[in-house]
Amino acid sequence: MNDRAIRKLLIVGGGTAGWMAAAALSRALGEERRIEIALIESDAIGTIGVGEATIPPIQHLNQLLGFDEDEFVRRTRATFKLGIDFHNWSAAGSRYFHPFGRHGADIGTLPFHQYWLRMKAEAGDAAGELADYNLPTIAALQGKFCRPSSDPKNTLSNIAYAYHFDAGLYAAMLRDHAEAAGVIRHEGRIAEVLQHENGFVSGVRLESGTIHEADFFIDCSGFRGLLIEGALQTGYEDWTHWLPCDRAIAMPCANGGDFTPYTRSTAHDAGWQWRIPLQHRIGNGHVYCSAFMSDDEAEAILRANLDGDVLAEPNRIRFATGKRRKFWNKNVVALGLASGFMEPLESTSIHLIQTAISKLVNLFPDRDFHQADIDYYNRATAVEYERIRDFIILHYHANQKAGSPFWDQVRTMPIPDSLQQKYDLWRHHARVFRIEDELFDVASWVAVLEGQGIHPLGYDPLADAMPAEKLHALLPRIRAAIARGAEAMPRHEDFVAEHCAFDKPASAPRAPAVAAPSFSLTAARSHFGGLAGTVAAR
Repeated sequence: MNDRAIRKLLIVGGGTAGWMAAAALSRALGEERRIEIALIESDAIGTIGVGEATIPPIQHLNQLLGFDEDEFVRRTRATFKLGIDFHNWSAAGSRYFHPFGRHGADIGTLPFHQYWLRMKAEAGDAAGELADYNLPTIAALQGKFCRPSSDPKNTLSNIAYAYHFDAGLYAAMLRDHAEAAGVIRHEGRIAEVLQHENGFVSGVRLESGTIHEADFFIDCSGFRGLLIEGALQTGYEDWTHWLPCDRAIAMPCANGGDFTPYTRSTAHDAGWQWRIPLQHRIGNGHVYCSAFMSDDEAEAILRANLDGDVLAEPNRIRFATGKRRKFWNKNVVALGLASGFMEPLESTSIHLIQTAISKLVNLFPDRDFHQADIDYYNRATAVEYERIRDFIILHYHANQKAGSPFWDQVRTMPIPDSLQQKYDLWRHHARVFRIEDELFDVASWVAVLEGQGIHPLGYDPLADAMPAEKLHALLPRIRAAIARGAEAMPRHEDFVAEHCAFDKPASAPRAPAVAAPSFSLTAARSHFGGLAGTVAAR
C-alpha cells in the first residue's frame, strides 16, 4: 500500500449529498479498502429537501449501489418521470414539454429535428409538431409509463426516464447501504474547524468537545459551507445578475388525483412553481425574485395553486445562484449546496452531486494532494456548472412577456457569451452542438428552443440530400409508430400500483416491458451523461 495513501475520509454533513457520497465511495473504494470513512451529522439540523425530481443518470448510481428498482421506488415512495411540462414560460397560456430521450429515429447523418424542419418548410402542418416524434412526451401527456424494451426494433426501446422521490427517504436508504458497508456515523454539531499551519483542515471539534481528525474531507454542510467557505474562505461566484430569483417556498400537499409521470413547472409573475408528484403526497414550491415579489405574495400564489390540503408549514429558503470559486480546495471537496446552488428548474441538483462523486473517484488523492488533479477537478466541474447555468438562463431569456417587469428584465439582459453562441448557431440553420461533454444534449436544447418559440430561420442544407418523397413518407410512419407505442403502454398509476407501490409487499415481481408494434427506431440512450463507468470498475 502507498505509504502516502489516505487513511481516513470524513464527510461533514448528511442529507442526500452526504449519504450519496458515503454510499458511493464505500462501494467504489472496495471491500478491501484500508480507508476509514466516517460521516458527521446532527439530527437537530434540517435539510432543504427541494431536490425530489431527478434526471435519468441517477439510474446508473442506483445500479452501482445494487439497488433493485422496484424496492427503491417503494422505499422512497417514488413515481416515474418522463420529462418536464412547462406552462406559461413563453407567454401566458403557452405550454411545451421537455422530454427525456431523443426525437424521432436515425434516418440520416443529421439530428432528427433537421429533417422535421425541412418537412415542415415543405409540407406545413403535415409535418406535425416536433413533440409528436418523442415517445416520452406522448406517453407522459397521456399519463402512461412502462420500462423500455430491450429490443432495439421495438418502439418502446425509445424510453428514457427518471424519478420523483422523497429525498429524506432516499437519504435513509443510502445511509442503510453506507453503514452496512462500514461507514461510521457520528452524531453532533460542529463547533470548530481545526487546521494545520499550511491551511489544510486537520479535523473538527464537536460541541461535545470530541475531536474527529482525518486526512481528507468532503463538505456537505449546505449553504454555509462550513469547511470550504467557513475555514478555507474559498469565495463564491454569484450569478444572480443572470438568474435573479433568490427565494423559494416549499410546501407539500395531499394528492389531488392521479400522479403524473412528469414534473410540472408553471411560470408566475416573478418566478415559477414546481409540482412533483409522489405516491404519498405532492411536492410543491415557488421560486421567485424578491426584488419583484414579496414573501407574502409568493406564498399566496403557491397556496392558490395546490392540488390538495397543505401537509406541512412552508419551508422558506434564501439563496444566491452560483458556485464556489473552487470546488476542491486543499484537502476539502464541497458537494451539494456547499459547492453552489442551481435552482431546481431542470432537476440538476442531485445529478451534480452524482457527477462530482464520479470525478472524485477517478481523481482520488493521496496525502500529497497533487495540484494538477485538483485543478482538473475544479476546471471540469466549473464547465459543467456553467453549461447547466446557460441552459437554465435560456428558459428565462427566451420569453415574450412584454410588459411584465420581471420577465422584461430577464428577456433584455445581457447573457453569457457561451449562451449567445448557442443562439447564433441555432438562428440560421438550427445547429446545436454539445460542448465539452455538457449535460444537456441536442434534444434538450431543441425542445426548449422550439418550446419557447425561438424558431430558426432555416435548417441544415445537408437535410436536402434525402429525396423528398422518402422524407415525406418516412416521417408520418415514425409518428404513427410512436403513437401506437404510447397507446400500448399502461397508465402510470396502474404500473406503480401493480409493481412498486410503497404499500405493496417487496416480493412483487419486477415488471417486464410491454409488447408494442415494432418499427426501426434505434434504441435511445439517455441524452444526459451518467456516473462514469470507471467508477464501477475501481
